[in-house]
Amino acid sequence: MKIKSMIMVVIMMLCITINAQEQSNKTLVAYFSATGTTEKAAKLIVEVTGGTLYEIQPEKEYVTADLDWHDKSSRSSVEMSNAKSRPALKSKPENLADYDIIYIGFPIWWNSAPRIINTFIESDDFAGKTIIPFATSGSSS
Repeated sequence: MKIKSMIMVVIMMLCITINAQEQSNKTLVAYFSATGTTEKAAKLIVEVTGGTLYEIQPEKEYVTADLDWHDKSSRSSVEMSNAKSRPALKSKPENLADYDIIYIGFPIWWNSAPRIINTFIESDDFAGKTIIPFATSGSSS
């Protein structure tokens, strides 16, 4: 628990530093969270930065069976085994062009970002924006 707290403090300090340097910039905190862990981290970042929260949602919601990484035929296993997989988004953020700083959060799946993060990044123009990734892991403390 101490390690989790220390990691969150480091993240918050980073957010405060960046926010202080970029006061005039608009911040978006976009996240994908299958179980709620990444959502909690995203909300902490919003509290510190004053940014706008945006949930990256798949067109078809993930259910528990989809997330069973022990099952090679589960939806998440199939997506992650195919580097070209791009799950459809339910929607895209409005006015992405208005944001200068974009945090992109996700859980770590198979040592990588879920394929829906690729879909999100490839769905718009992020040129000229400061992108700050953050990740959570349910398999480690």
